[in-house]
Parts: sequence; C-alpha cells; structure tokens
Amino acid sequence: MENRAKLAQVDPVWSQICTEAEEAVQAEPLLGGMIHSTILHHPSLHRALAYRMSMKLASGEMSEQLIREIADQAHASAPDLSDAARADLVAVYERDPACHRMLQPVLYFKGYQALQAYRVGHWLWTEGRRDLAYFFQMRVSEVFGVDIHPNAKIGRGLMIDHAHSIVIGETAVVGDNVSMLHAVTLGGTGKEGHDRHPKVGDGVMIGAGAKVLGNIRIGSCSRIAAGSVVLQDVPACKTVAGVPAKVVGEAGCSQPSISMDQVIGD
Repeated sequence: MENRAKLAQVDPVWSQICTEAEEAVQAEPLLGGMIHSTILHHPSLHRALAYRMSMKLASGEMSEQLIREIADQAHASAPDLSDAARADLVAVYERDPACHRMLQPVLYFKGYQALQAYRVGHWLWTEGRRDLAYFFQMRVSEVFGVDIHPNAKIGRGLMIDHAHSIVIGETAVVGDNVSMLHAVTLGGTGKEGHDRHPKVGDGVMIGAGAKVLGNIRIGSCSRIAAGSVVLQDVPACKTVAGVPAKVVGEAGCSQPSISMDQVIGD
C-alpha cells in the first residue's frame, strides 16, 4: 500500500491504471495473463505502451522484441512522447462516454493504440529513419485500419473515437485537444506535391465521415459536421456542414472537441 501511495503521488495516471488492472483481474481471471503481461509487469505507462505496441504490430517481418526496443528507445530519447500519451489517454477518458476506466484505451481502444504507434513512427521520421517509420505506418494501417503518415504533425490530447478508416496525410497538421470520429480524412485534392494537406487548429471537433481536403486551415474551436466535404478555410469558432461544406452557424460552445456536441441548431 505504501508503494502504491508513493506511485499515486509521482504518477497518478499510471497508479490509477494499475489499480484498475488489479480490479479487472479479480473480476475476470481469464484475462489475468494478458493484463499482468500488458500492465502489471511494467513500472511505467510508456513501458506498458511499448509492450502493447510490440504485441499488436509484430509480424513475421519484425519481432515483438525489436518493436519493443524501438518504442522504448523513442520514449527514452523523447520524453514528450510520454506526456502526449498521457494527454491522449485523459482525452479519451474524459470525452468518450464508452470509456469508463483509464485502463480501457491501453488494452482495448485501437484509436489510442494506433495514435501511440504513430507517435513512435513520427519520432523515427524526425530521426531520419524513414524506412522504419514507413514500416510502422504500414503495420498500424494493417492492424488498426488507421493510416497516419509519419511526417504528419499531431498535437497532444487527440481523441479518435472508433478509429475505423482514419486517414491523415503527409503534410497535415493537427493541433492540441482535437476530437475526430471514424472515417475522417485529412487529405489532398490531387497529385500536387509539397504542402498539400489541412492544418487543423486547437480544440476542433471533426464528425464521422468528414473529408477535409487540401492545404486549407481549420480555425481553432470549430466544428465540422458528419459527412461534410471541406474544401475551403473554416473560420475559428464556427460550424460547417454539407457537400461542399459551408458555414451554418457558430460552434455552439467554447470547446467543441470536449463537449462533443454534434447537433446542428436551427
């Protein structure tokens, strides 16, 4: 108990995950082996994430041990990866009504797991290890159905709900505290090179199936309605909807990505 109290003071997020893991083992002993190997055998969140990543992404082409070593190296060299992992985890816990424990995203939510693997791939890209970064992108796409180019720049506190068929292109930029639902595309509009993908501000909510295309800017704290095709800049704090998307009103609140309100008012 004393060790757990000290852990709670040093890292309350990891302490809560460990407590939830112990409770989960008691409630469902059949998952005990998986929960122990994934959570309770590790001293920190980033070590647990490296293990989970290795178990999900390993294949006949690259072993679990190699992937785990790469992820451990990334977190050791770039401590901000662990900070981002915590911010992403808290974002899911606070915004997804289906998330009742911090344990869930680490074990079960492919959006969270895919995002942490992308972050390692992005670190590899910035280190000049681009073939290995492409390998991570390929495996994340194959395993999770989430295709994020390793050169894309993504801020902290991203919540990807359901995470099926997410595509984020090479020169896309996503700010802090953004929420997006399944089947969102941040893509280009043709074969043009260079800077060709959207720049999404902080606090934006992007609804299911929305396509945001081209080197356009999505203003902070705006909302993009489900199924919209966005081809032009979106002002801050506005709601856009339609094909092609047009401004249909205000964002409705100061933090759309946190409220997750997708109803368009009259």
